[in-house]
Amino acid sequence: MPGFAVSRSMVKKRILFIFVMTLLFSLYLIGRLAWIQIVRADELYDQAWKQWNHNIIVQTGRGAIYDQHGRLLAGSTDVQTVVAIPQQIEDPGVVAGALAPILNMNEQEIAELVTLDRSAVYIKRKVDPEITEAVREMNLPGIVFFNEEKRYYPGSNLASQLLGFVGMDQGWSGLEFYYEQYLSGSEGRLLYPADALGRQLPHNYFGNFLPKQSCNLYLAIDESIQHIVEKELERVVAEAAPRQALAIAVDPYSGAVLAAAARPDYDPLHYDEFDPERWNLAPFTSSFEPGSTFKLVTLAAVLEEGLFDPEELHYCPGYAIVGGHRINCWTVERGGCGTITFQQSLGTSCNTAYIVLGQRLGAQKLAEYIEAFGYGKTTGIDYPGEGSGLVFRETMLGPLELATTAFGQGISVTPVQQAMAVSAMINGGYLYQPYLVNEIRGKEGETIFKRKPELVRQVISAETSEKLIELMETVILDGTGKTAALEGYRAAGKTGTAEKLDEEHLYSSDSFIYSFVGFAPVDDPRVVLYVAVDGITLGPRYGSATSAPLFKRIMEDTLNYLQVTPTALTMTKEELN
Repeated sequence: MPGFAVSRSMVKKRILFIFVMTLLFSLYLIGRLAWIQIVRADELYDQAWKQWNHNIIVQTGRGAIYDQHGRLLAGSTDVQTVVAIPQQIEDPGVVAGALAPILNMNEQEIAELVTLDRSAVYIKRKVDPEITEAVREMNLPGIVFFNEEKRYYPGSNLASQLLGFVGMDQGWSGLEFYYEQYLSGSEGRLLYPADALGRQLPHNYFGNFLPKQSCNLYLAIDESIQHIVEKELERVVAEAAPRQALAIAVDPYSGAVLAAAARPDYDPLHYDEFDPERWNLAPFTSSFEPGSTFKLVTLAAVLEEGLFDPEELHYCPGYAIVGGHRINCWTVERGGCGTITFQQSLGTSCNTAYIVLGQRLGAQKLAEYIEAFGYGKTTGIDYPGEGSGLVFRETMLGPLELATTAFGQGISVTPVQQAMAVSAMINGGYLYQPYLVNEIRGKEGETIFKRKPELVRQVISAETSEKLIELMETVILDGTGKTAALEGYRAAGKTGTAEKLDEEHLYSSDSFIYSFVGFAPVDDPRVVLYVAVDGITLGPRYGSATSAPLFKRIMEDTLNYLQVTPTALTMTKEELN
């Protein structure tokens, strides 16, 4: 029948349409599945991983700091941090009330933390073991723990200004700050699996992912010499009550800093309880007038230029007139030094003699030698905030500035500059860059960095260096540095007394910085030592009673520690000549 034929045809078309649509839909599903399972597989897996797993940022173990003999100066100990998983805490008030007295925190503060919309939140970091155990015993839901490290210093405040200190997660001063990128490693993660509501899944555990390990520092510092230096600085503080006392000891043939310290200092574990001015290490960061120790620069220059005759006579009436200004010698109150030879002028520390020598050099030459010895710019030592001092350039050296600079007044230098300049004067003329770190090693002991002494330049000849050594020894034998003489060792050096400026920027008549720079033994220098005592308030107020004896005590103990064989006797002035 015609109607039946039409109906049958329509059915076939409908079946075909349904089949095609089903096929197309199936192909779409297969394609969609392929798109998800193959093309977007990695992307979706990462998204799912983030949903399943929650993490907390933690710090890797901090690298240790050792002295040159491998003795620990700064290390880390295991501690734990208390962490809350807010989604697992049903009653924040109960949890806050339980934790507050144990963690010594405000209950409201804890309640706010445990209700934050986060996967995990710190409650208190790096707590003592007994506190952690007390919290653990309460078995509070949603309160977990993970391991971290806390800094400690075996020597307490020994080398505190040198080492610096660490905040919660990073170094904030000293070597802890300067070498942060090596000591800190990088951030790690504490990972735990959780359901869609952030609840930790049962039968799973926390995992630690530490992407990069930290490194250890091995210093040029010798812990024993550092201890000797700090012990004697403490003695000066007790006896003279100065505003500040400091010392730096270096190896003259490499630039290695063997010890550096200042008083007052601070406790690195309680750094926030001390004046921030105590955090910096004055031998590197502070500058002040050098006084007569700077005469060595003028002396080195005139020796190198052939302008120094040791037997030439000089008369000092106690002052000199330069450019219409009267400049006093420190001996003015007793009528001056009188008639002396230029060789004697170093031992007597005659200002007027060095004014004459500075004038012979002229502004250009003196400025050249000042720059060549490294003054007026940072030495490049690996310590943050190094000072540069302030010296006159050639164009600024008028007659008056030339005269005062020649004997160390009107300029400022840093102790480390002084130590390195004198090292160059007595090691054959070679100026080295000072440094604190010998090596950087990985956790497995592999060498990351190994220091090689860095020669900056040769400033003077070996012959000039030998003459300087002879002249510097006369300061101790028969000059202003007699109280710096060592028992059993020949030593040499130079005293310095610098007047300080008062509030009106005038030189004070009763406030001085007493310094001494020297070395020993004379025939084979092992250590160059610079010491300074600023603002004495108790006892004798002159260098022969403070800075020179300080040099003597530190140097004697240091040479004994280094097992340097004593010489028979210190040479007399006549034997030296």
